[in-house]
Amino acid sequence: MTALRTGALAAGTALALLLGIAVGASSIEEEDDGVPGGDVGAYGLDPSKIPAAYRQWVIRAGETCSAAPAALIAAQIEAESNWNPKARSPVGALGLSQFMPGTWATWGTDGDGDGKADPFSPPDAIMSQARYDCYLAGQVSGLAGDPTKLMLAAYNAGPGAVQEYGGIPPYPETQQYVVRITGLMAKYAAEEPPDEEGGTFGRRIVAYARKQLGVPYSWGGGSVYGPTTGIAHGSKIVGYDCSALTQYAVYHASGRKLMLPRSSQQQATQGKEVKTPQVGDLIAFQLNSASYDHIAIYIGGGEILHAPRTGKDVMTEPLSGYYTGKKHTIRRLG
Repeated sequence: MTALRTGALAAGTALALLLGIAVGASSIEEEDDGVPGGDVGAYGLDPSKIPAAYRQWVIRAGETCSAAPAALIAAQIEAESNWNPKARSPVGALGLSQFMPGTWATWGTDGDGDGKADPFSPPDAIMSQARYDCYLAGQVSGLAGDPTKLMLAAYNAGPGAVQEYGGIPPYPETQQYVVRITGLMAKYAAEEPPDEEGGTFGRRIVAYARKQLGVPYSWGGGSVYGPTTGIAHGSKIVGYDCSALTQYAVYHASGRKLMLPRSSQQQATQGKEVKTPQVGDLIAFQLNSASYDHIAIYIGGGEILHAPRTGKDVMTEPLSGYYTGKKHTIRRLG
């Protein structure tokens, strides 16, 4: 990893002259993100990522209800059993989807039509998992928060716990489970084609970021799947914070091969540092602290594209005014 170095944007600097930017009035208060996102979006499944023996069943299960798309089903299976149909946990959970016997007695489904519901049968387990996911989604509907995260929390901790706490329970295991599943979904999601096929990596990053123009800023919101509800003052806003937007754009521009860390501070160490920005480079700023608490995408012409702050939408903005004099690092990926 390239060592981090800093610079400063100042009126009359070589960078300002190169970009042709003028010093002007601007105001922005960025709120550092640095929290994990993760949520489903509208993307479908990449079937090639599913083991061939289970592919048709995951696809079929993903059609059970919109709350449990195929990519989520696949991510759960990997987390629960790592695709081992004979898996047994120390506490007695069984099969691909790790059903407890009592839960299986209620939700076990004869997925393949052989006349019996067997938790060690992959078709039965996968179809039962979808059926149970859809039920749980209904049980937690209406609660504040992202529906998919709530459903996953209910899968791990039970719907009663989610209802009791009015959201994801404060259980470390459950919270880690939600983060892990939403993160794993990226592995199985189908890639959305970029606007600029055949362009450079940097231009593909910009193309994906431009798709999100007008989406609200949401503190803690957003993931590689798209905009999501955030946390704290972003808990009722579906959108992105600054580093989720860059994570989304880079992930899809790379063909789902490059997953940036979640926070702007971490992203400020990725790739290599350069002195002169090109289209698609990331520019991380120190706005309100000694850490890199904001990050944006350089789109050319002396402008950046970013998710600025609560109350604003994803937008383009001149790289001048407020940013003049702010310490920064320019990072080139790929």
